[in-house]
Amino acid sequence: MAFRSQSLRSWAKPIALAFLSLTLSLGVGTARAWALTVPGPVVDVNWLKQNKDKVVLLDVRKKAENFTKKGHIPGAILVPWKKVRAKRVEDGVELIKMLPSPASFARLMKKSGVNNDSAVVITTTGLSAPEVYFGTRLYWQLKYYGHDNVAMLDGGNAAWAAAKLPLSNEPSNPKPGNFTVRAERKELLATTSDVEQMVEQGSQDLVDARTLDYYLGLEQKKKYVYKPGHIPGSKVAPNDLFLAHKGPKTFRSPSEIRATLAALGVDLKAPNTAYCNSGHLGSGLWFVLYELAGNKRAKLYDGSMHAWTKKDRPVNTMKMN
Repeated sequence: MAFRSQSLRSWAKPIALAFLSLTLSLGVGTARAWALTVPGPVVDVNWLKQNKDKVVLLDVRKKAENFTKKGHIPGAILVPWKKVRAKRVEDGVELIKMLPSPASFARLMKKSGVNNDSAVVITTTGLSAPEVYFGTRLYWQLKYYGHDNVAMLDGGNAAWAAAKLPLSNEPSNPKPGNFTVRAERKELLATTSDVEQMVEQGSQDLVDARTLDYYLGLEQKKKYVYKPGHIPGSKVAPNDLFLAHKGPKTFRSPSEIRATLAALGVDLKAPNTAYCNSGHLGSGLWFVLYELAGNKRAKLYDGSMHAWTKKDRPVNTMKMN
């Protein structure tokens, strides 16, 4: 019996270790099968603090060098703003700052460590409206290409720092993901042809996300917008109205957003199409319309004033609508 007991003990440890290894491997597989789902289009720093290790955190910024120089949320992956958009040809016209091709966007997301089952949270510096809307542009592209499990971090890195949470200066080196494009949701996109039809029909559903000086034609992005003013018939909803003006640039409440849009004459029951100079600030307005104000018919005019003015099309200046 002593021999039998000793023999059993000698086998017990390897068997237990093998069972533990199998259990852990199954657990990992189960975790991937039941990936975390973000609770909505916007998450706050408290939620991210509790779930940071379960999400892919993408930090979109224009000055990529500041990712390490000024710091970022630990574990974040840098997505340089200049990589988010691409050159494309629309109706025979070459345009810049456009939606990348499916293959190009998939490569960017794979390089950024995004898997098909990833819960993605997008952060920005959170210091200004244009910087917040770097993030909403990537958000729109993920949605367009079929990835719904994505949220914006409200207030971005500025809100994280304001909560006295730590920052990191380490470079990001993500393991490549397996992201694939699973859809092309053309119902989220307005082309120049679509906008031409809207103007011909006298539509009031276009909404300009730029500030009033650009809308009226007092200012102009001269490098890639070839006429000042706005597309005829469009309302104006300046993008900075939808973010807090003091501290981190957090989104205003949905009720405030809906009331603001109503005051500006925007009909949330209509198929609103947001635009700006290049589809950057317009993506923020689209996010506000679609995700926060609840207009699931809202679209983004990707080419915006860049595409509209590339040919001799009508614009209005020094007038409302």
